[in-house]
Amino acid sequence: MANSAHLPDPLAPIASSESLGWTPLLVEEFQQPPGGVDVPESYAGHSIALCLAPRPHRIQQIIGDERYIGLYSRGDISITPADIPATYRAEGDDHFLHVQIPAEFLKSIAQEVELDRSELMTNFRIRDPQLEQTLMLLRAELHKGDHRIGRLYAESLANVLAVHLLREYSSVPPRFPMYEGGLGDRKILQVSEYIQAHLDQDLKLSDLATIAGMSQFHFGRMFKQSLGISPHQYVLQQRIERAKQLLKGSKLSIAEIALQCGFNSQSHLGKAFRAAIGATPSDYRKH
Repeated sequence: MANSAHLPDPLAPIASSESLGWTPLLVEEFQQPPGGVDVPESYAGHSIALCLAPRPHRIQQIIGDERYIGLYSRGDISITPADIPATYRAEGDDHFLHVQIPAEFLKSIAQEVELDRSELMTNFRIRDPQLEQTLMLLRAELHKGDHRIGRLYAESLANVLAVHLLREYSSVPPRFPMYEGGLGDRKILQVSEYIQAHLDQDLKLSDLATIAGMSQFHFGRMFKQSLGISPHQYVLQQRIERAKQLLKGSKLSIAEIALQCGFNSQSHLGKAFRAAIGATPSDYRKH
């Protein structure tokens, strides 16, 4: 217990713009074990959370008097308006980007573009490629950690973010999961768990469709509707994630890691890894 003060705080961000002097946004990235976060005092600003977790996981989420229980997967976004208390509990390892925007800043942008209202509405698990792209640009800049150029770029992205939020998410009825016609949560988890257990094998679309209990055609279409990417892209994403874990957490050779992750050869892994990560497996392991 004497050393407990030196243990990392699981609720602390792994990256934060607070030390970079960004205005008006606060951008933070969190990676947390299963559990919950209660916010008895609501944020003073609006907040947007982008799921970065590589695998779908169930979240129980309450924002004000709105409640959502269901899966979140990479690319899903939630929006919490200013001055509303929120709680959430994740049943799996959680990884997300959290952005806070002062209500006054959004109001000032609304006035500039001559909008009467600047209130945002509660939104759970939405898909918005344009919003996701802006958030990912902020994340990339956050990890560069450049105080001067980064600050200017972040300010310009803050304006882009504010205008998009006002255009798409102000003064409209609450939006809930946009997955009508997609796979149900149970089938998503079943398929995801099957993929994880068989990453070292030659996964076929027909096998995944059988797990979901439907034809290949309908499975491929509904999978993409639910997770935003095709089954092939998802499997490749999971193989890269597994390779990253083994490169950092094991002493296996890169050739052995390639086979354990379902790649045909070391060169096959190297090509896919470089395309996804921007570095070779050996360079990734060194840093």
